Amino acid sequence: MRIAFVGTGVMGSSMAGHLLAAGHAVAVHTRTRAKAERLLAAGATWADSPAAAAEGADAALSMVGYPADVDQVWRGPAGFLAAARPPSLLVDLTTSDPALARELAAAAAARGCDALDAPVSGGDRGAREATLSIMVGGPEAGFARALPLLGAMGKTIVRQGGPGAGQLCKLANQVAIASGMVAVCEALAFARATGLDPATVLESISGGAAGSWGLSNLAPRVLRGDFAPGFYVRHFTKDLGLALAAARAAKADLPGLDLAARLYREVEAAGDADLGTQALARLYFARLEGR
Repeated sequence: MRIAFVGTGVMGSSMAGHLLAAGHAVAVHTRTRAKAERLLAAGATWADSPAAAAEGADAALSMVGYPADVDQVWRGPAGFLAAARPPSLLVDLTTSDPALARELAAAAAARGCDALDAPVSGGDRGAREATLSIMVGGPEAGFARALPLLGAMGKTIVRQGGPGAGQLCKLANQVAIASGMVAVCEALAFARATGLDPATVLESISGGAAGSWGLSNLAPRVLRGDFAPGFYVRHFTKDLGLALAAARAAKADLPGLDLAARLYREVEAAGDADLGTQALARLYFARLEGR
């Protein structure tokens, strides 16, 4: 297939690479061309705008940062839907606003296109290893057409319902991760505060009932002092804000989410917005040092 792919950051670069490796012709666009050089060297072609990438393509995919970015890539003056011949299949892989996903689906339908909101979970490792969990909202026919592409990037691919349902499922995912990261960081802080060796504690608890993806994958990074982003704090804070808004609209009281969102805002305020989500541990450790 001829595919347009916009957004080649920490995760998008690997995801587009899997589509190339699967034999598809991929045209890429990103705000910083240097981030696409590895893909261009592997055989992708460069497009000067999302519309240029999408022109005459079979499918267009976006993996960008914020809802405003998604809207610009899709409905902007040089967006997917501005192409003279937009692809008949449009897929947004960004974690974004469910209401925006519904708006984009309607705008795409007006141009005769199927639109899917298909946010992903699994971080940089899941993107590299093509083991992402992909949560999809949109029409069944579009989902069926997208499955070969999504299957090149992920392992667990589930349609949740109509437009916006994929985004709502991803926000549920972020709610679970948020409280889980608080638990991981508090366990490490507790171990340090009580004089235990956190690495030895991790060895004991990660395989038991306390085990989790964060405990197995992110806690070891914390202990190595590795706070490089698999998923940026600033993007996670954005996601938690979207989840809070959706929870309030549904009149759901989620105190754990409220706490995690407040803590991650503190991480941002401390200057760690461009670190990975495991940087929450730095906040806890700083508090221990200030006792």
